[in-house]
Amino acid sequence: MEFKGKKILVVGIARSGIAAVKSLTRREAVLFACDRKTSDELGDILLEMEALGVKVYTGSYPRVSQDRFDLLVASPGVPLDINPFIQARNTGVPVMGELELAYLLKTDTVDLYAISGTNGKTTTVSLLQAILAADGRRALAGGNIGVPLTTLVDSMEAGVIVVEASSFQLETTCHFRPNISALLNITPDHLDRHKSMERYIKAKSRIFSCQNIDDYAVLNYEDLHIREMAQECPARVIYFSSQRVLPEGAFIKDNLIYFVMDDKVLPICPVHEVSLRGQHNLENILGAVAVAAIAGAKVETIRDILKTFTGVRHRIEEVVAVDGVLYVNDSKATNPESAIKALESFNEPIILIAGGRSKGSSFEEFARFIKEKVKELVLLGEAREEIRKAVMDAGFQNIHEVNDFNTAVATARELAADGDVVLLSPACASWDMFKSYEQRGDLFCELVRAMQPVQGG
Repeated sequence: MEFKGKKILVVGIARSGIAAVKSLTRREAVLFACDRKTSDELGDILLEMEALGVKVYTGSYPRVSQDRFDLLVASPGVPLDINPFIQARNTGVPVMGELELAYLLKTDTVDLYAISGTNGKTTTVSLLQAILAADGRRALAGGNIGVPLTTLVDSMEAGVIVVEASSFQLETTCHFRPNISALLNITPDHLDRHKSMERYIKAKSRIFSCQNIDDYAVLNYEDLHIREMAQECPARVIYFSSQRVLPEGAFIKDNLIYFVMDDKVLPICPVHEVSLRGQHNLENILGAVAVAAIAGAKVETIRDILKTFTGVRHRIEEVVAVDGVLYVNDSKATNPESAIKALESFNEPIILIAGGRSKGSSFEEFARFIKEKVKELVLLGEAREEIRKAVMDAGFQNIHEVNDFNTAVATARELAADGDVVLLSPACASWDMFKSYEQRGDLFCELVRAMQPVQGG
């Protein structure tokens, strides 16, 4: 697709928007950008955009019509029901996201392996990238994790990019076609944005909607939503399952991970030798193993990485032990289902820190797990009343409400005893108190690493 001379409006000037602007500037497009933030709030970003020759609208959005813009590029964090996109649809101006833009910009010698799912994306992407890199490939990871995809395709002539693809990114794709796609799971999430489970599932299905029979789709057989979606998948479907032996795909038999395809049976690794903690991570591992094996990675390489890969930051990250209490950072658990998986990973008594901004999910199942697994619950943030009601309805009473994060961590320490786990697993987004879940997790790590053991304890 030719972008030279095209008048393009980038909506949302955050990480992905900035990357899109820079890529399009290199291709001599006529760039405009807009953001609801004011000039003061954008600060140095505004200066950077203006230095690139970009006309920037701050604090409001420009009118969109065919005589003013040839294309709109949507940053993933910007909802699609705001005026610029409504006007674009009404006047016939095309809209694409940064993921779609990157796909159109990449060379034919760059392959994309795209991973999506409600939970486990970052772990699976990081694990897969580690396997491919250890196997001697030029393999990078990006998209919803780390570096925007447009930045990576601009710097890569050949190789593999393992793409973390969120529903926000996928809903604006029309041509995006990964060589291998993978869907790990689908549970309610981002319903405040997608408005319904059906629309959320439809967004996720776009990861494979443009594939063909020469491509592969790695799907979780145990997820009923995904199994139903597989009926419409145009790629060759390869399943994985943590619960049964499959005739083809990735599975566990006699405590050993296998991959089977085209009559080849590959024993990969004994489960007890895998470093990642938690039953949920077995599904992430099986998904990564399937993609890596399809891509031709050596069994020995896959096995070596499974034995040494310990996970990613902010996801069941064991930070430090103080006075016999293990402090665990699971700030990436931004929905109830993800937090439930963290609770399932521990047999020790748990002091749970939870709360933040709800993304529209129900907390009822989360509350049942709290009653079963949690010793004391420390609540904060916008959703604390909603969580408290769900937890009390489930019959749990050991609730401690606080007004700020530092107090939450201090309260958890006071409640914890030798042998307990203090787990930050909020089940909520961070945006009511922090810029990101990373910032929330970083503060947790900073606070617990600063703790001094009790003298004589």
